[in-house]
Amino acid sequence: MPSDMAPTRRSLIAEATAALSSAGVAEPRREALRLWSELRGGSPVEVLLDGEAETDVATASALRQVVGRRVAGEPLAHVTGRIGFRTLDLMCDRRALIPRPETEGLVDLLLARVRTGRLADIGTGSGCLALSLAAEGGFAHVSAVDVSAAALALARANRDACDARVDLMRGDLCQPLRAASFDAVVSNPPYLTAAEYEALDPSVKRWEPAAALVSGPDGLHATGRLLQETRRVLRGGGWLALEVDCTRAAAVAAQAGALGWMDIAIHADLFGRERYLLARRSAQS
Repeated sequence: MPSDMAPTRRSLIAEATAALSSAGVAEPRREALRLWSELRGGSPVEVLLDGEAETDVATASALRQVVGRRVAGEPLAHVTGRIGFRTLDLMCDRRALIPRPETEGLVDLLLARVRTGRLADIGTGSGCLALSLAAEGGFAHVSAVDVSAAALALARANRDACDARVDLMRGDLCQPLRAASFDAVVSNPPYLTAAEYEALDPSVKRWEPAAALVSGPDGLHATGRLLQETRRVLRGGGWLALEVDCTRAAAVAAQAGALGWMDIAIHADLFGRERYLLARRSAQS
């Protein structure tokens, strides 16, 4: 379709759907309608109700541009610039990992054990965990730490958009946190090996930060450090909630036991994979 013509809404969506389908995008029509609604700031319903209405050339050109980005492999969340996470609508770009649905389960598991006091989110990325827990829990204080200045800038934008009370700190894991000052720590740390990272889909490798995914030759470097460092910053009886790689959940639990953690439990995610570790710091050590 020539770019100087004004297509109907229906024909433009059909064109976008065909392009997305040819690129192997799952549910291409749904994505085409989503991109349309993001551009228009409205609802896909207008396409269904009045599909023969003409689309102005500028809107048609803009839709073709964002469809081209998807066809090139850019994640939908980056193209739209937004992602839903639990009750939140967050800004999303390549400065941090795209929040995944399975990570949402970590919030429920932690809130079932502790809802008040002081909370720290280590490796906050977009801020999804810290902001969700600040919104849904009754915590008096929430801190979010990340070593990446770029990720913290994204988390700050999300915090301000959510009007949340979350302190942002730059630092390596628990380094900027005071000893025995938190009742709960949550983290979705990097947990892949280099080989596992290389095997990822290009849509992940090309668009999401490797530093937030890869963690040493066995994938356990950051997780092992967290099991040790959070014992310093948690108060006696405080809870640690970690997202872990499903193939190494048992190894993480064994390491936690060797370090003296109590009430260690592995929980499955919504896909049935062993994804979360919950553990409690003893009151004595």
